[in-house]
Amino acid sequence: MKLSDKEKAMQAGEFGPACQWAIDHQTQVGRMFDAEDMVEVSQAHMMADPESLGDAGVSFVEGIAQNGAKVAIPMITDPRGVDLTYYDPLGQTEEMANLERRFIAACTSMGIMMTDTCINYQTIMPPVRGDHVAYGDTGVVIYSNSVCGARSNFEGGPSALAAGLTGRTPRYGLHLDEHRRATKRFVVQTQPKDLMDWGVLGATIGRKSGSYWEVPVIEGIEKPPTSDEIKHMGAAMASYGSTPLFHVAGITPECSTLADVEGEGLEPEIVSKEDIADLYRPFGAKGEVVDVVVFAAPQLSLVEMGQVAALCKGRHRSETTDLIVCTPAQVYVDAKRMGFIDAIEDFGGKVLTGTCFYQQYAREIGEANGWKRLLSNSAKIVNILGGYGYQPALASMEDCVASAEKGWIV
Repeated sequence: MKLSDKEKAMQAGEFGPACQWAIDHQTQVGRMFDAEDMVEVSQAHMMADPESLGDAGVSFVEGIAQNGAKVAIPMITDPRGVDLTYYDPLGQTEEMANLERRFIAACTSMGIMMTDTCINYQTIMPPVRGDHVAYGDTGVVIYSNSVCGARSNFEGGPSALAAGLTGRTPRYGLHLDEHRRATKRFVVQTQPKDLMDWGVLGATIGRKSGSYWEVPVIEGIEKPPTSDEIKHMGAAMASYGSTPLFHVAGITPECSTLADVEGEGLEPEIVSKEDIADLYRPFGAKGEVVDVVVFAAPQLSLVEMGQVAALCKGRHRSETTDLIVCTPAQVYVDAKRMGFIDAIEDFGGKVLTGTCFYQQYAREIGEANGWKRLLSNSAKIVNILGGYGYQPALASMEDCVASAEKGWIV
């Protein structure tokens, strides 16, 4: 790789051992992907929940911090695995909480901002078109690339940390123009109606795309989606297809027309009503008893919190069904001030701050609470949680709240 004078100085240890580790890690990643050089990034976002890290991972980060490491650019974090204000009632242990505390202390000492969110594009300094960034979370990457027009690959935890320390990342993949062109063309026949529908549409296209290196361009969307709608579409697309970038003709910033992304010559593939139904079918469970209803993955925006709160007002959950809502701290403060938190908790739900359900020891808390049948309006989360011992089901936000009230899926 071609390194600048500053990068060579990092490699020689002139910026300290942590920065030396970081640039060495990045050059190895860059060589693997045939990157010619590095590109400077304006910010970094790191996925590193304690369930994924374990003791070894936390010790590694502590070692980096103890070497006097300081981040060179604004750096933020993905959802945590433990809400330290509410973990024992969930069945999480003190050992899990202590791992979290150690990791937070190490990150804070390096100047990392513990934002603990997967919706930073809705809350904290969203990137702008053409902005090179180093982001980790799949939902964050696909939204930032597709909706904001920024440029990021999926950065693993160590790679995101390295980017924070050096202020750059290897120039490969979606940092290059040639990898942002459309490779598959989809024509939508059915218009999504709610957040669940947008998620199922994204999941269907992701499954049809099936590769990180495929870039779908989508036609047939009749009106621009809201930020929350396209958030659910992108998060599900990334979950089902490892997709980091999509274009919507006439809507997303890099695709005013098909010609902008070289999509005119691609064979169009229909996304039919039957395709949508096929994806939804395994998650239909009307009439079955539901143990827990979850609103998460992605975390809820302030608008979503208001919608859930409005549905909860004047009602109460069944004694046999729990309701969990996950939102970032930035949203929680406003949601509390506006009465949304009280409405959800008066219903009998619990709002967790700075976490996401599937990253917070989902298997362990499921076993501790006897949760088996799980209901959500997130196509992303139901795709993930089958692997954690749950029987996931999918429904609209309205039906999720109604099901929590009745104790069975309406």
